[in-house]
Amino acid sequence: MKRLAMLVSVAAALAASTALTACGEKPQTLGGVKSDAAPFQGTDNAFAAPGWTKGDKASWEQGLKARAQNSQNEYTRTGTSK
Repeated sequence: MKRLAMLVSVAAALAASTALTACGEKPQTLGGVKSDAAPFQGTDNAFAAPGWTKGDKASWEQGLKARAQNSQNEYTRTGTSK
C-alpha cells in the first residue's frame, strides 16, 4: 500500500512539474532592435538591388513591383496564362 501511495505521489509531482514547464518560457523578442527609418531609406551593405538608389521611394516601389511581377508570380514563371 505504501508503494502504491508513493507511486501516485511521484506521478502527481511529475504531472504538476510537466504542467508548469510552459510558465517558464522566455519571451521571443528581437532583443531591442528597432528601426525607425523607412525601408526605402537604404542599407549600408553591398546586397542592395541593382538600379535602386538609396532614399528614392519611387525606385524602391518600382523594384518591389518588378520583383512581385517577375519572380514571385507563378503564372509568369511557368509560362502559363491565367
